[in-house]
Amino acid sequence: MRRLFLLGGSALLLSGSTGITPAFATTGRVAAADSSASLELAIRTADPSPEAATSSDEPLLKPAAPALPIATPPQQPRIKSVSQGQASWYGPGFFGNRTASGEVLRPGTLTAAHRSLPFGTQVRVTNMGNGRSAIVRINDRGPFHGHRVIDLAHGAANQLGLVSSGIANVKLEVLQ
Repeated sequence: MRRLFLLGGSALLLSGSTGITPAFATTGRVAAADSSASLELAIRTADPSPEAATSSDEPLLKPAAPALPIATPPQQPRIKSVSQGQASWYGPGFFGNRTASGEVLRPGTLTAAHRSLPFGTQVRVTNMGNGRSAIVRINDRGPFHGHRVIDLAHGAANQLGLVSSGIANVKLEVLQ
């Protein structure tokens, strides 16, 4: 609101004292010529003396607000434990079913199943084959096949690039 008022006041100051139409009131090529002419005229006729600035009935501009503090970058999450093993993924046949935590499994979610980690635990999973990583939330139990350590939902598997292969060697970092 303050900026709008100052902009309007500036337009009145430039156009009101000379009787020239303001630049924003005209259109076309004439507008550019009128605009530069009125600006030049306003610069030539302006009184730069301090007495002229204080004798006016217009309020003086307030100083600018102090600068906002610079935002610090977010802290890296602390790692509680690290493990390695094989990961698999599940998805299309299970979409719409409830997970062990009671949530409905939806396409594209970054969730996973683990045998023992508490529900809601954040885990950074890194595919050792291609270096891609994703942070997933544990909301299900499993995997129950072989010696796999984690079973990823389709969204997480897609982000890690293991949808086509089905399984991959991964590093798990449990985050705090």
